[in-house]
Amino acid sequence: MEFTISESIENPPGEVRKDIAELQMSLDNQLPPKIPDGNMLIATWNLRAFGNLTESWKCKESDSPKRNWHALRCITEIISRFDVIAIQEVRDNLRSLRHLLKMLGENWSFLMTDVTKGTQGNNERMAFLYDTRKVRLSGLACELVVPEEQLKKIAPDALRRQFARTPYAVSFQSAGKTFILVTLHVIYGQPAERIPELKAIAEWLADWAKDINEWNHNLITLGDFNIDRKDDELYKAFISSGLDVPKDLLNLPRTIFATDGPKNITFYDQIAWFSKDSKVPALSLKYRRGGNFDFTKTALKSLNLSTRELSYRISDHYPLWVEFDARE
Repeated sequence: MEFTISESIENPPGEVRKDIAELQMSLDNQLPPKIPDGNMLIATWNLRAFGNLTESWKCKESDSPKRNWHALRCITEIISRFDVIAIQEVRDNLRSLRHLLKMLGENWSFLMTDVTKGTQGNNERMAFLYDTRKVRLSGLACELVVPEEQLKKIAPDALRRQFARTPYAVSFQSAGKTFILVTLHVIYGQPAERIPELKAIAEWLADWAKDINEWNHNLITLGDFNIDRKDDELYKAFISSGLDVPKDLLNLPRTIFATDGPKNITFYDQIAWFSKDSKVPALSLKYRRGGNFDFTKTALKSLNLSTRELSYRISDHYPLWVEFDARE
């Protein structure tokens, strides 16, 4: 797919350039730099209702959506700091995604699922965006379907249907290392409704990790798991087969509305893998550190938006990231 950057997108107004400069400084301060053959930066981000776009630098009161080129340029700056990123809530309307790829430039590529129809699917896709200068595809792309036999192992009545939004797995290679990323967006509803999905994905990933270990592949799962709190029943279901969340990520807010301290931090977004303490082959990549990125203080700063307004232009979730050592 090829895109042509229009004159108007290439030349943002002065106040937009100032906002972007401040955002770039914040990114420099909060995120590690991308180092060719030195590190690998993997991220996940639920981009709220990432679909339609108002094609202008400034929004009028009547414009809908309020996400425009200014907001998208902020999103682009953030995404560009990673080597590969899983995106949730990409909608059937691809205007925002198409313009995002224009802004990222010719060195970026993507894969995505088809739209998940139905009320629970919410007309969403899942996507991976990756920087082709550091990352390339290594052959595998699939959607997860849990066999009936697998479900019976979990519980007689576990997950009586398939996933509302089917998990999406893609294998990548960077600096001679192969890794499989599995992204998903667990159904939102009553906690009891989410537990079977989380148990199913955890059990299935454990079995798959055992199989792909023979090929020296690493397995990482990431996305919006809609886990309410650390150590609640949802979290216990998620880690039930040995998945481990890096300590750096445990007490970080996941959403821009999380302002009441660590005890009230939602645990929606996760990045996890199997550790050496589990009975599953452990991740062989050397983990360095991880974190989130707080864009609220600099993104769209000149507009003086409320938190709610910012959530519709950028997102209600922070991007969550991890860094691995990519040296041989």
